[in-house]
Amino acid sequence: MKREFYLNYGEGKIHFSLPEGWDSEEIEEKRDFNVCKNPDQEVLKALDNPIKSKKLEELARYASEAVILFDDPQRLTPCKLIMPYLIERLNKGGIPDERIRLVCAVGTHPLATEEDMIRKLGEEIYVRFKGRIFSHDPFGEHVFIGLTKRGIPVEINKIVHESDLIVGIGTCMPHPTSGYGGGYKIVMPGVTSYKTTERHHMAFIRNRRSRVNVLEGNPFYEEIKEIGEMAGLSFKVDVVMDEKGNLIKAFAGHPYYEHQEASRYSGSVHEVTVSSLADITITSAHPLEIGVQATKALLLAQYVTKKGGTIIWVAPHKKAGSIGPLLEEMSKPISAGEYHRIFLDKGIPDHLRNLGVSYVMQIVHFKEISERYRIIHVTEGLNEEDVKKMGFVYAETLDDAILIAKELIPRGKAYILPSGGNILPKYPQT
Repeated sequence: MKREFYLNYGEGKIHFSLPEGWDSEEIEEKRDFNVCKNPDQEVLKALDNPIKSKKLEELARYASEAVILFDDPQRLTPCKLIMPYLIERLNKGGIPDERIRLVCAVGTHPLATEEDMIRKLGEEIYVRFKGRIFSHDPFGEHVFIGLTKRGIPVEINKIVHESDLIVGIGTCMPHPTSGYGGGYKIVMPGVTSYKTTERHHMAFIRNRRSRVNVLEGNPFYEEIKEIGEMAGLSFKVDVVMDEKGNLIKAFAGHPYYEHQEASRYSGSVHEVTVSSLADITITSAHPLEIGVQATKALLLAQYVTKKGGTIIWVAPHKKAGSIGPLLEEMSKPISAGEYHRIFLDKGIPDHLRNLGVSYVMQIVHFKEISERYRIIHVTEGLNEEDVKKMGFVYAETLDDAILIAKELIPRGKAYILPSGGNILPKYPQT
């Protein structure tokens, strides 16, 4: 009898079975963690016991105005839950609502709409702070605050720079290049200029130490940390979530130290060690299915897949956006290394700048991963021609993808990642 497997997809699941000859393993089932039963209490506990920092209300006594940065609509961070508690403590410390501004730190992603803001903050907070809620614009007004030690020019959102106290809300989870999300990422790339983000990302995306589960010695992360310190981020709240968007644990305090603890905890929650590399890895983009976030599952899957192996990447791309120019670039017979050098020497061309740096990075990532693996892409938001331009094989359904993979690899070891967007698959030698 064939064993049934599943992938999380949108609000539901895709059920499937594997062919004979494949030694299969659903590695996500190995994870063991408890969802927080009282999220409000967990957030309050973190705020009452900040890590290597004074309480937020005490920091507020030394400031006349504050800004709270919160992450973009593509992420599941429960800002609606956390924001009222931060505002309450700022008020308690002597900063009234009129001197608090809220900034959606979208980085170079699309600007947040009114609908996005209401969904992230809740209608009550949105109405209460209307006129003082902003979406970061990477092409908007910025202030140059200096160069990093490695020479990256740092330009920060003018509203953020003008604030006495900078507070952030985010999620700590495995990240393909910066080790873990959260921490100072709310500043860089959250509220830096396009120029700063472009210079940073393109300088370090292919460094061997710029990878998941690595912080110390990771230049991609270390530059983020330095830029966040230069900007003056004072207090950060980071949460660890499960694939369904449930809160597991909250951390608060000094942005560096709380992030260190959050990353260690996130690793213990999301990390799954496998005994050997797979011939076939089947991964779902869930829960990060929107925009460029969907690519994280693909980038993470490579860490447990043999070079020359096959990765089946399932992502709906229902909000893929206008990525036509990006796909055209991917279809050009230029290697990952050549593209990387072009971006470093000449910068991102004007016709791609509306896509954001993270999207454009995918040209290098996709070129590189297609040079090392066979990628079969299951998606409803892109057509076969689009997927071919990526350098991947298109499959309309997961069953179709499995049949294609079976022709390539009749026998082999297969891993299934039901929610590949927030799991950290790890092979002992990686």
